[in-house]
Amino acid sequence: MLKKIIYFFLTIAIISCCSVNMYSQQYSAFTNFRIFPSPITQTEPVVCFSPTNKLLMFASSYTINTASGFISEGVYISTNGGLNWTGTDTCKGNNIQNHGGDPGVSIDKNGILIITHIGKQSVVSGVYSHYSTDMGNTWSSAYPLTTQQPEDKGSSATDDHPSSPFYGRTYASWINFVSPFPVLVSYTTNSGQNWTSPSSINSPPPQRCSGGYIRTGSNGTVYDAWAGVSSISPFTENFAGFAYSTDGGVNWNIIQNAYPMNGINGTLTTKNNIRVNGLPRFDIDKSGGPRNGWIYMITAEKNLSPAGSDPDIILHRSTNNGINWSAGIRVNQDAVNNGKIQYCPSIDVDSTGGVNVIFYDDRNTSSDSAEVILARSKDGGNTWNEFIISDHRFMPKPIAGAVSSYQGDFISLASNGNKIFAYWMDDHSGIYQIWSSIIDINTIGIKKTDSEVPSGYLLSQNYPNPFNPSTKIKFSITKSDNVVLKVFDILGKEVSTLVNEKLSPGTYETVFSINELPSGMYFYTLRAGSFSQTKKMTLLK
Repeated sequence: MLKKIIYFFLTIAIISCCSVNMYSQQYSAFTNFRIFPSPITQTEPVVCFSPTNKLLMFASSYTINTASGFISEGVYISTNGGLNWTGTDTCKGNNIQNHGGDPGVSIDKNGILIITHIGKQSVVSGVYSHYSTDMGNTWSSAYPLTTQQPEDKGSSATDDHPSSPFYGRTYASWINFVSPFPVLVSYTTNSGQNWTSPSSINSPPPQRCSGGYIRTGSNGTVYDAWAGVSSISPFTENFAGFAYSTDGGVNWNIIQNAYPMNGINGTLTTKNNIRVNGLPRFDIDKSGGPRNGWIYMITAEKNLSPAGSDPDIILHRSTNNGINWSAGIRVNQDAVNNGKIQYCPSIDVDSTGGVNVIFYDDRNTSSDSAEVILARSKDGGNTWNEFIISDHRFMPKPIAGAVSSYQGDFISLASNGNKIFAYWMDDHSGIYQIWSSIIDINTIGIKKTDSEVPSGYLLSQNYPNPFNPSTKIKFSITKSDNVVLKVFDILGKEVSTLVNEKLSPGTYETVFSINELPSGMYFYTLRAGSFSQTKKMTLLK
């Protein structure tokens, strides 16, 4: 025993001597880039694909010239599947002085780009739309969907499924900022030239609404979600509302209180008092697989199980068009009630039926900082694997020139084929800009390297070892079983869950990429049925 203790401390001493920086920045395996580097502040990214050309993408953001105070919406175009972008930080549709941000973007079946945004209260309040027939170079004059003051959390979506009876119809949704604050919807059938008069989805709501997040299904059904906000300080978002229409947005089936929530509406004191919320975001499985038609909705919540006393990302799912919803599922896999903060989630269901969620997270950083994590589930949200997709960190703070405490209310996630496209804002470059990471779902998580049934269970030594910043771990299983592979530090605290899913017999490989971890010894444990084995590995920085 004494020899083991001496060996342990000698190992730690050697590691410490070799370490240049015990807490150096972790670098993700995913490359990040700014989609449109500029001197203009950018926040709240939104993105869409063309329904007829999946290499064509249209993105936007709320843009602020902090020197002049001029605000608008960015117009960013990619013709090669998100690898390169061109554009401008100013949408030039008249009245150019009445662009207030909060963009929604669509490309309809005719290849027409459509953008919606709010107007400025100092000019003419309301919600407006422009369309472009030349890839965003020029834009139509503003079409007023409404001239009332909306809440600044609207969205838009186009019906992009060719078999839908409403293929090409584009929808916009927002909150009427006049009591009783219902959810409004409008749509266009002629590429934004005209829009229907706004109609209320849920008037009168049981209490003030916030949100208006709209999406379409593969059969022509259109869906909308929002949060119900308490009228008593601190104005908690205490339930999620949901509605769906099967006749192209004319009539709606309403679930005013789909499920209880406890949104994080307020400020994060450890992050320079930035303003945050728990607004519902959702997506629909259109994969044609066993969970086709399932709806997954996420919120940022706290103090309501399964959320802990600090902000967590909570998912609910519906298998019957949003009429009934499951109990909450905690998406982030760090320990509950550990004081770490997850916020600002976005969700996308990819072509394989995988459920993908991105969010800001500080479990690996100091409390005043954040990075971006992707959580992915291949079993309908039952289990999750997590990956750090930002290759840098930043310190959240209010944006100069915006309203008090504002950093941006949402980030975006989209998928196309086997790729996931993540978009978020941070000020790593010195000002807030839109960053992106493109993730191939075939290269993340666990990879089967051999389908031949092995003679026995085996957990191999990681390679390389010692390692920095990542290492590969191989293992073999002899029969179908739920397999769990976790990493622990020297004190037995869980560092990462690499695998937690049912696997068929064969040999597998996964990659462990370090978080902001100090140099030292770590342990990884494989459990499959009655088999359990642990090995140690060494991180050198």
